[in-house]
Amino acid sequence: MAKNYLIQTSPFIVPTTDGKLIEEHFGKASNQDSKLSIAHMVAPSNWSEPFQTPEFDEYTYIIRGKKQFIIDDEIIVLKAGQSIKINKNTRVQYSNPFDNECEYLAICLPAFSIDLVNRE
Repeated sequence: MAKNYLIQTSPFIVPTTDGKLIEEHFGKASNQDSKLSIAHMVAPSNWSEPFQTPEFDEYTYIIRGKKQFIIDDEIIVLKAGQSIKINKNTRVQYSNPFDNECEYLAICLPAFSIDLVNRE
């Protein structure tokens, strides 16, 4: 009989070249779910990504450290215990220009896909 749940014990580790740890627990890469992705991330200090305009809503919850968001032309800094929802089709840049690494969870609806992120 099939179980009505899935315990993730082997998240997909996304290969990166910038020192960022990305562990996708649920999503396209880990369990082929295109509806939702959940990833645990650790961004090293002085890390940043290019601007992007994703075709998915992204929720971020900061576990420790701080993370900077540039949304349109506004700079927002979140710290541990804070969260944000960024609506799809919003131009955003994610970074950690601070001295300590930042650990956070990211949830994307629909699931994160390189084809939907639209990086500049």
